[in-house]
Amino acid sequence: MAPIPVMINGLPGNVAQVLARHALADARFAVVPFSLTGPEIQAKQVEIDGFTAALVRPEDRDGRMPGILEAYGRPIAVDFTHPSAVNDNAAFYCRHNLPFVMGTTGGDRAALHAEVQASSIAAVIAPNMAKQIVGFQAMLEYAAATFPGLFAGYRLQVRESHQRGKADTSGTAKAVVQAFQRLGVDFNTQQIEMVRDPGIQREGWGVPEQYLSGHGWHTYTLDSADGTVHFEFTHNVNGRDVYAKGTLDAVAYLACKVAEGAGGRVFTMIDVLKGL
Repeated sequence: MAPIPVMINGLPGNVAQVLARHALADARFAVVPFSLTGPEIQAKQVEIDGFTAALVRPEDRDGRMPGILEAYGRPIAVDFTHPSAVNDNAAFYCRHNLPFVMGTTGGDRAALHAEVQASSIAAVIAPNMAKQIVGFQAMLEYAAATFPGLFAGYRLQVRESHQRGKADTSGTAKAVVQAFQRLGVDFNTQQIEMVRDPGIQREGWGVPEQYLSGHGWHTYTLDSADGTVHFEFTHNVNGRDVYAKGTLDAVAYLACKVAEGAGGRVFTMIDVLKGL
């Protein structure tokens, strides 16, 4: 089977670099030597483990894309860019008929889904690419659908810690809160406590020094109204490898769906897990 061509956008960002290293070492994929980058990036290329990718700025991408497609076929795009670029990037992928995996959080998510559904392409869109965390979310979704109101009257506290450069509230935390809402908890996503201060992360949370620049620590606590019952759910991720592995599985899944002729479809990481 021929390797799946994949275009990793968001270089030289940290997540995109980790993903590129994993993809370069994975025989399932052939990494296209181009990456869409942000307007603030002045470099023309980036080198990763001996592989060089040309960086394509926003004002150049529509002009460069036809040549890339002619040279490398129609790759699957992977987006780990910036929340402010989500919807514009999705419109670009749809315009150029590029199926994509969207790992960037933020943006107008309803518009993002609608853009794909009105197009001829398919996409995997998920706020979290870590398969094990997605499985945890699925368990909560099952509970919410099966036992609505189970935690009615309970108080919820949500704290999430990520590297300073993460601009928005965790999409995973928002999704978990929505599940707890259906379980009867009175809490909204604006109440999520975001921690981006390395000092607090190191001293108050115990995040290891080497992972201050790349981690995702989440804690959800539930207490009964009278204080006699306490639940706590925690998932702490150090580094970015787990996201890269899940993302590449999503690329392989999407490639199969594209080969089957899927278009105008939005898939989730739950679909990916079921298809593995």
